[in-house]
Amino acid sequence: MVARIYRPAKTAMQSGKAKLQRWVLDFEPEQAKSVEPLMGYTSSSDMKQQVRMYFDTQEEAVAYAKRNGVPYRVEKAKERKVRGAAYADNFKFNRAAPWTH
Repeated sequence: MVARIYRPAKTAMQSGKAKLQRWVLDFEPEQAKSVEPLMGYTSSSDMKQQVRMYFDTQEEAVAYAKRNGVPYRVEKAKERKVRGAAYADNFKFNRAAPWTH
């Protein structure tokens, strides 16, 4: 039962940064998922996969794991790289590839 502590990345459907500053603690699966033979549902008897806890800081999540004796692994957050781009750059004369329809 190893817990994973990480800060979730922004999805492609989000334009803002709301709820991205929180840290998440969730558990890695102890058993593989199995297919139920009659209906074909995928299921697992591992209930810890359903637990997901949110913390304001990484230190709070680590303190929780230590206090409860849960082995954990911290994944460092990757910072987003923002490239500056302007609409006028599409029409430059010195573009690498020509802009045509």
